[in-house]
Amino acid sequence: MTGTVPPRSPASTTRTGTRATTPTGRTTQPITEGTDARRGGAPGASRPNGSGQSADRPTGLRAVTVSLGRRFSEGDRDVSLLIAVTLALVVYGLVMVLSSSSVEEFAAGNSISDKFVRQGLFALVGVPLMLIASRLPERFWSAMAWPLLVVGVALQALVLTPLGYEVNGNRAWIDLAGFSMQPAEVLKIALIVWLASVISRKEKLLNDWRHAFIPVVPVLVIAIGIALLTKDLGTVMVIAVCVLGALFCGGFPLTYLALGGIAAAGMSIVFAATSPNRVARISAFYTGDCDYEDLCWQSTHGLYALSAGGFFGVGLGNSRAKWSWLPEADNDFIFAIVGEEFGLVGALVMIALFVALAVLMVRLLVRSTSTFRRTIIGGVLVWLLFQGFVNIAVVLGLLPVLGVPLPLVSSGGSALLTTLGAIGIVLAMAHADTNETAARSRPRSGEGARRTSPTASRARER
Repeated sequence: MTGTVPPRSPASTTRTGTRATTPTGRTTQPITEGTDARRGGAPGASRPNGSGQSADRPTGLRAVTVSLGRRFSEGDRDVSLLIAVTLALVVYGLVMVLSSSSVEEFAAGNSISDKFVRQGLFALVGVPLMLIASRLPERFWSAMAWPLLVVGVALQALVLTPLGYEVNGNRAWIDLAGFSMQPAEVLKIALIVWLASVISRKEKLLNDWRHAFIPVVPVLVIAIGIALLTKDLGTVMVIAVCVLGALFCGGFPLTYLALGGIAAAGMSIVFAATSPNRVARISAFYTGDCDYEDLCWQSTHGLYALSAGGFFGVGLGNSRAKWSWLPEADNDFIFAIVGEEFGLVGALVMIALFVALAVLMVRLLVRSTSTFRRTIIGGVLVWLLFQGFVNIAVVLGLLPVLGVPLPLVSSGGSALLTTLGAIGIVLAMAHADTNETAARSRPRSGEGARRTSPTASRARER
């Protein structure tokens, strides 16, 4: 039987879930409970506006998210701060190189800014190099482990050829078509990256002494053995310590690390004992019986410079020690010039920058989830921290003179380039950790579609 169903008033509409349904089966727009009652009208009533649409049409409430750009994670902040601290140390170093080397360059008949200009050019190359290295993926550095090692060992071996030359009794430099460099700086990076690659590949086999010793021990013996032939004990100590730091952070068994540390200490003692000059310097340091005009000249005038600086210093450019009183004023003893010209305040600022550098790297190290990344970050951290500590301790008279420059601050183009490159690799490892954390936090494919509201689920059931 067919007929015409009389229309019903809006008040007689029935509600199912969140939608109003008429007897004819047509579904109206979603409504909100109580909306019409609050407005004083019957449920479903609407007031037309000038556009022909319902001005008071009830609609469901929806959340709107406005994106103001990608939020910075904790790792991003640490990366940005690490770049800022590194640049601050580089700028601090450039200012001090200009001040500490001006007299020496003038006495040599050069422009007083010659060393500063050279150091500045290396900084202009090194900072972009650091940023480029920071954007290279982890797999790139893993693939470059063996090539870097071969290049590092080959450059170090060139020191023993006619290309090498001696400075202050240490044959540790080479001259390549007018470009002077210290190959040991490249060797540090090469060993750290190579150790990271080896340890990450053999991580589960390191408890077996055969896998732990091969190929690590033979390669280290060759690389450090060649470095020992250059007679630069300070640089060899830094290489050995950064290797031990990389192995420790990479999870190398502590028993084998202890054996390696004992072997390194024994070699250092033997190597120092075979050099009469080193024996004299070490004995003078511990006994206090020192020839002022010979062995103790440099260390004594370094302390004179620090004491002359007082609390606020004598002012930038006003150092007296750099007037041929302090050898290596722009290199190994540049911290003494910092203390003289900027006083205790300036020296503490520089120390605070190195402490900040170490803290930021420790944060990146703790956050890292990959053995490869931890090994690299830990190796570079120990390298820079130990070398900076040794340099400052020598100036303060806490250690005998070892001839170790202050990272990022002392003059030296190859040292500045390699140090900035090493920090760039650390930044690359930090970026890899951040990307991995972000990938884990994103929902998997299809997971978002499965997450539906209860209202939508009930609507599908109906």
